[in-house]
Amino acid sequence: MAKRKNRDAEAPAKLGRKEFEAELYKLDVELCRLQDWTKQTGYRAVVIFEGRDAAGKGGVIKRITERVSPRVFRVVALPAPTEREKSQFYIQRYVAHLPAAGEITLFDRSWYNRAGVERVMGFCTEEQAQSFLRVVPGFERALTRSGIQVVKYFFDVSQDEQERRFRDRIEDPRKQWKLSPMDLESYRRWWEYSAAYKDMIDATDSEFAPWYKVPADDKRRARLNCIAHMLSLIPYESVAPPDHDLGKRRKPKGAPVEPQFSHVVPERF
Repeated sequence: MAKRKNRDAEAPAKLGRKEFEAELYKLDVELCRLQDWTKQTGYRAVVIFEGRDAAGKGGVIKRITERVSPRVFRVVALPAPTEREKSQFYIQRYVAHLPAAGEITLFDRSWYNRAGVERVMGFCTEEQAQSFLRVVPGFERALTRSGIQVVKYFFDVSQDEQERRFRDRIEDPRKQWKLSPMDLESYRRWWEYSAAYKDMIDATDSEFAPWYKVPADDKRRARLNCIAHMLSLIPYESVAPPDHDLGKRRKPKGAPVEPQFSHVVPERF
């Protein structure tokens, strides 16, 4: 029993919602400042979110984007490639989504699909996977040399926590849409994915585009830690906010009128 208490003492307590919301508010303010600076300076960045299934990649992307403009923070989550896209150079379909001046592109999965799910599930050959691992560092170096900052996060969870989240998705009707056949296979093939991810990190972790692991058993801590870290990597500064002035509403020309509707949504709540 004493050993159990010691293990519990080592693990930080789950972060409460009130504390989480208070810290997230501070980060939201900084994200808005980053947004203004990005627009003003023409800064460009690619932020890649990879990792275990059910590790919380979508959740942190949602928290990053919920208070900022989708025209600056652009989320890219590509579906399975079409037959035409399968015939292209592998990274080609991702190039169209790279940021222009004043944009930050958030990739919910990315070209690293080839090193993970495609390799493990046999959607590409081993030769294609190895070729990708050789080519991608040069591709990312070219991005950084062109002025695009590349940030790469790998969200990791324990086997027990992943299983808990999968079972929660099975039982909760609101979350069942999140559970795909690929998720079930990733659960069964944990160690195959582990080997593939090790090869991916070993081959593509670089000084100009390093991988950052995000421990994600505690979703709230993972979200705060990831957002705070991303902000720390970007050399943004506060810029002067626009000088907004509401002024006064203009008076109507003639008698005031309001639009009339034949149908109104019932006020059930």
